[in-house]
Amino acid sequence: MRGRAYEASFNPPFMKTTAVRRALISVADKRGVESLGRELARLNIAIISTGGTARKLRAAGLTVEEVSDYTGFPEIMDGRVKTLHPKIHAGILARRERDAEIMRDHHIAAIDLVAVNLYPFAQTVAARDCDLPRAIENIDIGGPAMLRAAAKNHAAVAVLTAPDDYDEFIAHLRQHHGRVTADFRLALAAKAFAHSAQYDAAIADYFATANQAHAGVAEPPPASTPKSAAPVAGAFPSILRLQFHKKQDLRYGENPHQAAAFYTEPDAPAGGLARARQLQGKELSFNNIHDADAAYACVLECARQFPDSQACVIVKHANPCGAALAAKQTEAYLRAFAADAESAFGGVLAFSQPLQKSAADAVIARQFAEVIIAPAVSAAAAETLARKPNIRILTTGPLAEVAPRLDYKRVDGGLLAQHTDASFAEKLTVVTKRAPTAAQMESLRFAWAVAKFVKSNAIVYARGENSADIATIGIGAGQMSRVNSARLAAMKAAQAGLKTTGAVLASDAFFPFRDGLDMAAADGIAAIIQPGGARRDAEIIAAAEEHRMAMVFTGMRHFRH
Repeated sequence: MRGRAYEASFNPPFMKTTAVRRALISVADKRGVESLGRELARLNIAIISTGGTARKLRAAGLTVEEVSDYTGFPEIMDGRVKTLHPKIHAGILARRERDAEIMRDHHIAAIDLVAVNLYPFAQTVAARDCDLPRAIENIDIGGPAMLRAAAKNHAAVAVLTAPDDYDEFIAHLRQHHGRVTADFRLALAAKAFAHSAQYDAAIADYFATANQAHAGVAEPPPASTPKSAAPVAGAFPSILRLQFHKKQDLRYGENPHQAAAFYTEPDAPAGGLARARQLQGKELSFNNIHDADAAYACVLECARQFPDSQACVIVKHANPCGAALAAKQTEAYLRAFAADAESAFGGVLAFSQPLQKSAADAVIARQFAEVIIAPAVSAAAAETLARKPNIRILTTGPLAEVAPRLDYKRVDGGLLAQHTDASFAEKLTVVTKRAPTAAQMESLRFAWAVAKFVKSNAIVYARGENSADIATIGIGAGQMSRVNSARLAAMKAAQAGLKTTGAVLASDAFFPFRDGLDMAAADGIAAIIQPGGARRDAEIIAAAEEHRMAMVFTGMRHFRH
């Protein structure tokens, strides 16, 4: 219920907007707290505070009343008990008219603003050296109690949980002459309850993990768990709690009849899509974001495996259609584009290093692009791209490290959870008499990196001389049989006029029959990388020997449905 209808639900009428005369400030994250205090002081708002927050505000020249002076009760138990007092909670929870007599009888002053954020529990337990006693000491008790009290009584109290909200709140106070509207109080209350819920969920998840460890259950397997590792009982929490913050509403979903929005994790790392900045272009669509995520993930893997090369990946409908490594960025783009110029039209382009003018010029001259994503964009490149104002330009900052986390897929009535596929086969086993040449091995590793981001069944043809000169020449994606994916990769190479003789092939999973190898041999493929592990491995290896191919096994597959 919002607007006038929401305001009318309050009785008495003066609660439509409430004056702020007294604020309680107690924050673990002290960013911007001095500025908030100064602005409140300018509006003649009295400040009550605690411990380190009070000292910081006083150091800024502000007049502050300690909570212990106000309550007449000292902080005790090393600060465990300081705000848990009736004068604090009654001042927050009081219904201003109905409880006025009680407040007078007990000398309780109304608290109209609560600015509180909580001990950094999630950051504390993320540290490798954190143990259970330290985690427990970083569980905030008084803070959540005050937040929830203020949010419950938002009819009269405003509540702030994040330093990022301070400027907007002060602007609102000024605009309304020291008062806060009902709509704004409700919005702040919703944030407070979400903040408290997220905090409690982090504690519950930590305790569930600690309980598993205490009971002798192994920690959840890392993202690089080998294929042979047995499932770990209890590795996932019995209750899965997810919280995401809405970043923006989208025009529609995959199709115009589907409503959609983009949500991000509250602790999304810098250097990723969730915190990317849009420099120009039309509003991002559902499909733009989905494809940009696929392109960014693929170029990030290429950058991790080949850090000294420029990488470019072009994605269409969540599948790479071209990818390349080169010493120069423009050359990487040109080779990725040449792999499948037809599919690249309207695609999403990702670059592993800041976009330069020459590459931007090459893109503008050759194709229509929906999105370009890169760590940064040079001023000269931005000037070039401005000539095409509809292209969406995203910058991520330095490419993020890939951290183990959970990946989710919705099913009817439920959710599948798994560890993200952050692994890369570092140890390759040559299973044929003929070993790949050094150049072929580099091409195999590159093709394997790209295959990881191609929908299953995935086949990637690639060729190159070294890590500064490799590109895909044909990609077969999403087919119901592996041999059809191989046919499609060969067809793509032929359409692009690219020779397959002497090229390499990557397969995201093992070959169940030799027909895929026979087809690859007919195309002149010289070396193959695949997981191995099929019942017919001996037959597959024999086929490779027969065709004088080199073949290596990775011991891991990369299905991507």
